[in-house]
Amino acid sequence: MTQTLENLRETPSQTGGPYVHIGCIPSFAGLSQIYPEDLGLKAIGDGAKGERIAITGSVFDGTGWAMRDAMLESWQADAKGNYPGEKGADPKVNGFCRFAADGKTGEFTLHTVKPGAVPGPGGSMQAPHIALWIVARGINIGLQTRIYFEDEDNSADPLLSRIEQRNRVDTLIAKKTGDGQYRFDIRLQGDGETVFLDM
Repeated sequence: MTQTLENLRETPSQTGGPYVHIGCIPSFAGLSQIYPEDLGLKAIGDGAKGERIAITGSVFDGTGWAMRDAMLESWQADAKGNYPGEKGADPKVNGFCRFAADGKTGEFTLHTVKPGAVPGPGGSMQAPHIALWIVARGINIGLQTRIYFEDEDNSADPLLSRIEQRNRVDTLIAKKTGDGQYRFDIRLQGDGETVFLDM
């Protein structure tokens, strides 16, 4: 006999935190000897070509509180604009990193190399950028955004040029704070809300 499905209801969605680190970054959650090292622990290996940079920031909720359970993943090209697997790509840049906000301060830091410009649609060039995926408590579906750099020419980037509210473009620009140092804060809502992407 075939079961009728009229009484079944959709399972409620669940937010990403606070247990997301246990499965994705067990050493961050204080669990050792599960893997030799956490997947995506480093964006680059020793000997990676290009300018080494550190991007520090926080993920702020709507009240302005730095979320201490945020986890982020980054994807990027190497210093010449090649992605892993492409011809000429730097084998020391894996293009992927998984990292988390500090449990006490809410700050994260991504250590990597500054990416090069990459080809865009229709023969255009995308300004150097790093793609981010963010999960944390209160986020049912991971959020996607990008980090661009204030000391690069972003004027012709096809994604940035499509943002109609021009004052919001600045939410995707990392500010240079020192030699090889940048600040990039993510605001989930309210004043200065970061532009999130459906990609």
